[in-house]
Amino acid sequence: MASYGLAVPIEEIIDPGRGSAQAAFARQVAMYLCHVAFELSLARIARAFGRDRSTVAHACHQIEDRRDHPGFDSWIAALEGMLREAPAPFAAERPRELRS
Repeated sequence: MASYGLAVPIEEIIDPGRGSAQAAFARQVAMYLCHVAFELSLARIARAFGRDRSTVAHACHQIEDRRDHPGFDSWIAALEGMLREAPAPFAAERPRELRS
């Protein structure tokens, strides 16, 4: 969702290096969305992104601070809402009529 919302390739977001300022910001947004929309722990997000837990906490604080700006708050709330409303992953064992 962060990749889509900020037009930053996923590869840049998950890159182990810092990358560009735009990639670093997109990574912060992605970490924040994982925490608020999926209710993942900071430690779990840190493992997923190959970062320290304190880095994830910093990212979440940075994004939370930006929510004081109405335009940003509306934008991040929309991304969060899309993630919360997304359907569950399609099960591997599909009914016969849905198999291709």
